[in-house]
Amino acid sequence: MADKQPRKIVLAYSGGLDTSVILPWLKNRYPGVKLVAFAAEIGQGDELAGIEKKARASGADEVIVKDLRREFAEHYCFPMLRAHAVYENDYLLGTSIARPLIARHQVLAAHETKADAVGHGATGKGNDQVRFELTYQALDPTLLIISPWKDPSFELTDRETAIDYAKRHKIPVDQSKKKIYSRDRNLWHISHEGAEIEDPVNEPLDQCLVMTRPLSKAPAKPGYVEVTFEKGAPTRIDGKAYAPHELIATLNRIGGEHSVGQTVLVENRLVGMKSRGVYETPGGTILYEAHKALQQLCLERETYHQSQQLSLRYAELVYYGQWFHPLREGLQAFFDEINKSITGTVKVRLLKGRALAVSSSSPQSLYDTKLASFAMEGYDVTAARGFIDLFGLPMKVRGLKQRGRKRR
Repeated sequence: MADKQPRKIVLAYSGGLDTSVILPWLKNRYPGVKLVAFAAEIGQGDELAGIEKKARASGADEVIVKDLRREFAEHYCFPMLRAHAVYENDYLLGTSIARPLIARHQVLAAHETKADAVGHGATGKGNDQVRFELTYQALDPTLLIISPWKDPSFELTDRETAIDYAKRHKIPVDQSKKKIYSRDRNLWHISHEGAEIEDPVNEPLDQCLVMTRPLSKAPAKPGYVEVTFEKGAPTRIDGKAYAPHELIATLNRIGGEHSVGQTVLVENRLVGMKSRGVYETPGGTILYEAHKALQQLCLERETYHQSQQLSLRYAELVYYGQWFHPLREGLQAFFDEINKSITGTVKVRLLKGRALAVSSSSPQSLYDTKLASFAMEGYDVTAARGFIDLFGLPMKVRGLKQRGRKRR
């Protein structure tokens, strides 16, 4: 929390309980401050319904609502897809990739409204505080950063105290103190935490699922979907062209019918603790499977192997909130370059929660059916002997040395 008195704050506003109570709290904390509630439409369904009215009733002086779905898909999700970034084997980074986008537009809104501060409602225990604040610092370090949960005078410690505060100040929020799950939803995914999920001993219940069917209710027969890529970016589904955000939404629906993209993960948060969550990423899972198939088909071996290693680092940078870090931007240049050959069509089979690429074709394919077959025609088998001798020479030398020691 900055010590300086802000004149005008652009707050990342979702319309939920936390940010709704933060608006009047900021008014009280900084007498005379002007508040701009900034809401980003990034595919969270009907959560933004009536958000402007709600924000003003909660104390906002100005409200900005931006539809960022296309930008989110085209300039955040798809670059991450080209990097094939996955955090700790399973997490497709749905929340992580959204925060830099929201924070960037907060900074832009601050410039447009002549605000001198930006703020968020992320707690001091999670990753999002880092993602928001690193983006603010990268894009405009002159802005004050207001983080109420890290302010010693912030008296709201949980949902119960927040609801009581809302009642006292007549803030229009969900008055129920019983909230089964803590969720974050956008175009790419939805995450679930809390309730039975919080203890790794418990199996998550089907009732938490929103974007996908429970596995027990998935169709018994497989479904098929064809995804076409151009230079690493998905452009068509079953031959039909889609805008980037519409393509993801369509695959979410198709994959959700077959229970694709469900993950239960105990992950290492950046702040040091472990947390457990259930993630649903149906469209993203299909896209990653199709992209992987084209990588295998079109990338030369050393390039592919190097990209696999760099993907891990890229995923860490996204998870850590370092989207605008020069290393992420440098890695992006590498991935965008090698994805120039990722053009083609992949058929993905969807069955009982599994997405499996079953066929792929590309004008950039490096697969040679004659070379790959068991027939020896056109292949000099005698070359293999010298290759093996040279490739294995270090192992041979070591083996002879070890054998000599044993004889002594």
